[in-house]
Amino acid sequence: MRIPARMLFALLPPLLAQGPWLLAQSHPDADNRYRNGIAHLQQGQLALAIEEFQAAIKEDPKNPYYHKGLGIAYAQQGKHKEAIDMFRRALELNPYYVDVRNDLGASLILTGKREEAKKEFKTAFEDPTNPTPEVAARNLGQATFEEKKYPEAVSWFQSSLAKNKAYPDAYIGLADTLTAEGKPEEALERLEAGATNCPDDLQISLALGVDYYRAGRFTEAKARLEKVAQKDPGGDAGRKAVDLLRNLPK
Repeated sequence: MRIPARMLFALLPPLLAQGPWLLAQSHPDADNRYRNGIAHLQQGQLALAIEEFQAAIKEDPKNPYYHKGLGIAYAQQGKHKEAIDMFRRALELNPYYVDVRNDLGASLILTGKREEAKKEFKTAFEDPTNPTPEVAARNLGQATFEEKKYPEAVSWFQSSLAKNKAYPDAYIGLADTLTAEGKPEEALERLEAGATNCPDDLQISLALGVDYYRAGRFTEAKARLEKVAQKDPGGDAGRKAVDLLRNLPK
């Protein structure tokens, strides 16, 4: 009943946090278009986001941040070939924009180019300037989990948490892997640790509710699932929680 895991893209950094390189070479109209694109992206308005990022690139074609934004919008539309082109262009414009390698790897793996993708993830993870190494490590964990290389997956999820202990996706991936290895008690312990470090994360609460349910700990399952249902009444997590609550013993 868990929501299936997926490849994750590195978050777009806020414009003003992108450093003097961008601010020194920025174009005000292009920057405004970029800001608008981020806002549309966050609201799920992908067509509008693409339009704004394309306009920003037209104004300033040598800005790698605009290309990354457009790549993420394409990726969220499922247009991974176009996304790959944008991410590669961003790296051509700024080879030190390392977290783009995670985005590139995510789209590559979703087009079936798994080995090429994993090389990008590893390069991103090993680069000391990468602002999101936990995302690259988590994606490596997810990739190796899908390949049923469970010990390697465990190692990568643990590496992700070593970089950021408040990263919920790594806890969930680690728990899924331990469950696949036949270690449900260890999986539950990892999720409980995740709930401690990420107390407001609904995916952790849902995963805990599922595992408490499987373990026959119905009172604890009910508490977790009710929390998810209340906080996400119209979302995927909330609907799955409600379905499980219906099946709890009375």
